[in-house]
Amino acid sequence: MNVTELLAPWAAINAALGLSAPIRDAAHYAELLAFVDECFERFGADDSHPVFALVGLVAERVREYESRVHPWPLASTPASRLAFLMDQHGLRQSDLPEIGAQSVVSEVLSGKRALNLRQTKALARRFSVPMESLVA
Repeated sequence: MNVTELLAPWAAINAALGLSAPIRDAAHYAELLAFVDECFERFGADDSHPVFALVGLVAERVREYESRVHPWPLASTPASRLAFLMDQHGLRQSDLPEIGAQSVVSEVLSGKRALNLRQTKALARRFSVPMESLVA
């Protein structure tokens, strides 16, 4: 297959998803998130499916948009970002079984304890944020 043969399918995908430029607005952002959700609903059990290469491109655009529109405060810490997410979702310390008991959550929020990899992955999935946002 040569470049010319690839241009027509790419043009159709780009026209549908608008990947050749940054996300334009909240509506475009919502469209891309809906596309990602549908891909996971349809093919989530098969992460080797070729559509996930496209999902990776979409995810990069989503990350760029989120960091541009909703940047984390510069002086924030993983604990303050977690506290912010909890506040945004109306959660209490006892509402985070991903971390553990309420006492463990308290230690994380006070900065006495760092999240481990399992906790970080679970929280990133729960709040739909990059894992990097929950580590120092």
